[in-house]
Amino acid sequence: MSNQNGYFFTSESVTEGHPDKVCDIVSDTILDAILEQDTKARVACETFISKGLVIVGGEITTTAKINTRRIIKNAIKKIGYDRPSFGFDYNTCAIIDTINTQSPDIAMGVDDGGAGDQGLMMGFACKETPELMPLPITLAHKLSMRLARVRKEDILPYLGPDGKTQVTVEYVDWEPKRISAVVLSTQHTEAILDKTGSHITEKSKNEIFDAVINPILEKLIDKDTKIYINPTGKFIIGGPAADTGLTGRKIIVDTYGAMAAHGGGAFSGKDYTKVDRSACYMARHIAKNIVAAGFAQKCTVQLAYAIGVKDPVSVMVDTHSTGQIPGFKFEPIVRKIFPLTPKGIANYLQLYKPIFAKTASYGHFGRKEFTWENLNKVEELHKCLRQ
Repeated sequence: MSNQNGYFFTSESVTEGHPDKVCDIVSDTILDAILEQDTKARVACETFISKGLVIVGGEITTTAKINTRRIIKNAIKKIGYDRPSFGFDYNTCAIIDTINTQSPDIAMGVDDGGAGDQGLMMGFACKETPELMPLPITLAHKLSMRLARVRKEDILPYLGPDGKTQVTVEYVDWEPKRISAVVLSTQHTEAILDKTGSHITEKSKNEIFDAVINPILEKLIDKDTKIYINPTGKFIIGGPAADTGLTGRKIIVDTYGAMAAHGGGAFSGKDYTKVDRSACYMARHIAKNIVAAGFAQKCTVQLAYAIGVKDPVSVMVDTHSTGQIPGFKFEPIVRKIFPLTPKGIANYLQLYKPIFAKTASYGHFGRKEFTWENLNKVEELHKCLRQ
C-alpha cells in the first residue's frame, strides 16, 4: 500500500515466556532478592538459558545471603514453565551458578559515588499516547500483556508461555492514523491443531483474535488491516526448548520499539550504579516531563558518563523541531532541577528498592507504577523557563 504523505512504522514485543525475557526476569529477580537485604549491593547478574539448563553469572558484591537456586526456580515457575509439555520445567532444569565479586578496580570509583561505567544513555517521550510513548510499541506491549493474561486466567487454556507480537502503524503527516498489520505468534498445545497436524485451526485463530487482538486494537483496525496469527502454522515447541535466551538481548523491546535512539546498554540484572540502567530511567523522566509541560511534541534526552565520575560529561535535549524553545536552552535547566549523579538518581527515583523484576517484561517505560514515569517537574520546568 502506498503512503505518499506518510510512512509505516513497526514495533514488536515479547511475552515473559520468551527465552530472552525469562533471562531478564531471572536476573532482575536475583537483584530484587539481594536489595531486600542489602540496598548498597553491587549487582551485575547475567542469565543464559537453554533446553533444560540455566546458567547465572556476573559480578555481585553484597552482604545478602540468598538461595539463588530457589529464586531461579520460583521465577521460572511464576512465568509458567511448570510442566514438561512446554519443553522446560522449573522442577527438572539444571542450574549452574558462576557468580563472582565486582572488580576492585571498578569498585574504587563506584564506592565514591561515581558511575559504574562510561556510556551514553537515551530517553524519549512523545504525545502519541496518554503514556507519552510511541503508539506501535505501546500497542505491541498491550497485546503481549493480554496474551499472558488470557493464558494465566485460563481464558484460552491451550496457550503456552512463549509468544511475540508486532504492530505496524500507518502515519500520515507524522500522525498515527490506523493499524496496517498485526502479527501474533503464540506457543500452544497440540489441542488446537487441525487434522493435518501442521496448522492451528481457524476456530482457534478466531478465538485468539476475539480474546487477545480485538479487545486491544478494535478501534484502530479496519477491513484493510492484515492480521497474522501464528503465520508459520503451529508453535508447539517454544521457550528455552526452541531457542537459547540471554539477559539484555531485547533492548529495543525494553525501550521505545526503535522509534528513538538507543545508547546500547541493557538494563536487567544491574543495580543503580550501572548508569546504562539508572541514567536511562532518568533520561526518560526528563523527556517525559518536558513533553508533558507542553514544550515539545516529542523529546530526546541524552546523558553521557565517564567511569568513576559522578556528574554526566554531557547533557543533550532535542525537541526535534516540535517546540518553540530550542533544545540547548533546556540543558542548564536539566542540570539544575534533576539530580544526575548515580546516587542522586537512585535517591530521587528510589532505585534502592526491590522493584526491578516487574520491569523485566512488557517494557521499562510507559507504565505509571514506576517512579521515572512521574510528572512532578512540570511546574518547575515552567518556572525556570519563565525566568
